[in-house]
Amino acid sequence: MLLKANHLEKGFGDTDVLNNISMEVNEGEVVAIIGPSGSGKSTLLRCLTQLERVDRGEITICGKRMVEMKGEKVVHADNQTLHEIILDVGLVFQNFNLFPHMSVLKNIVDAQVHVLKLDKKSARQKALELLDKVNLRDKASAYPGELSGGQQQRIAIARALALNPRILFFDEPTSALDPELIGEILKVIRSLAQEKMTMVIVTHEMAFARDVADRVIFMDNGVIVEEGTPEEVLMNTTNQRTREFLQRFHG
Repeated sequence: MLLKANHLEKGFGDTDVLNNISMEVNEGEVVAIIGPSGSGKSTLLRCLTQLERVDRGEITICGKRMVEMKGEKVVHADNQTLHEIILDVGLVFQNFNLFPHMSVLKNIVDAQVHVLKLDKKSARQKALELLDKVNLRDKASAYPGELSGGQQQRIAIARALALNPRILFFDEPTSALDPELIGEILKVIRSLAQEKMTMVIVTHEMAFARDVADRVIFMDNGVIVEEGTPEEVLMNTTNQRTREFLQRFHG
């Protein structure tokens, strides 16, 4: 098991965003998280990747305890352990987060040099291999602003993969894209799933979740309402809230 979260709670002011969330992710598994806007999906991802701190709960990633409860007190791991956990985790954002002043190649090379301490020659070789993987080697010398949104997102995926994460998180990876560009991102993620990359994907692409995910989690109002196989949750749910969401979603 690469990820285990128990009884997570997170609020902003008087608003409870996560309420008693528990989940597990096994190695090689693809978990899709679906639900309406404001259901807590992205906040959950941010808590699991250290971008937010939970108010209560326990998180273990790749065998390392990131957060635990000691009595009523939330205790985070020491900085060294938190850094080691970050190296095991990759995160692909909605809006790419590439460095606009760096070429595509430098975006991927610099992450390896500064984080993994690789020499530039090795980092460049790996970057080119990853650009082949996302079918964008011809854009190595281009700058992010010269690329389409779909191309930028594929570069962001390549950059995340360059750091050898054991688990890869995606936060709505297609939400900022025009409909005709979504397919090229889903194709890359689909290929990663076939390679047994462990992934947690917050998505509104129901057909994609059905085709790629091993398990689907449906969240609403900060709680996990239902989880199961895509067939159980998306095709044959008996849960009224899940059914209402899917009916609204499909319009």
